[in-house]
Amino acid sequence: MSTKIKNQLKEVMLMAWTFVKRNGFTMSEALKCAWANMKLKAAMKQRIVKFYFKKVDGSVREAYGTLKENLIPATSGDNRKKNDTVQVYFDTEKQEYRCFKKANLLNIA
Repeated sequence: MSTKIKNQLKEVMLMAWTFVKRNGFTMSEALKCAWANMKLKAAMKQRIVKFYFKKVDGSVREAYGTLKENLIPATSGDNRKKNDTVQVYFDTEKQEYRCFKKANLLNIA
């Protein structure tokens, strides 16, 4: 098995285990959510993606986001601490960076 695949599997399992510990998911729910997050991140690196997530207040938000280098503006170095529980993306409708809790991802369209 290649190193790339092993690293992806490791990342999925770590994310799933975090969902189990912090959010009370079953392992099955956690793995489904972790794989959906991985697929979303990979798709956003290629193009603009439509996806849905549950906001902290409980409402559902439809978002169009990307991580593709030539579609996002240049950013200056930011020394913020990394947070593994949220996914940062560039919102193409609002033209600014946004984030959502990875455990709250509902669907990728």
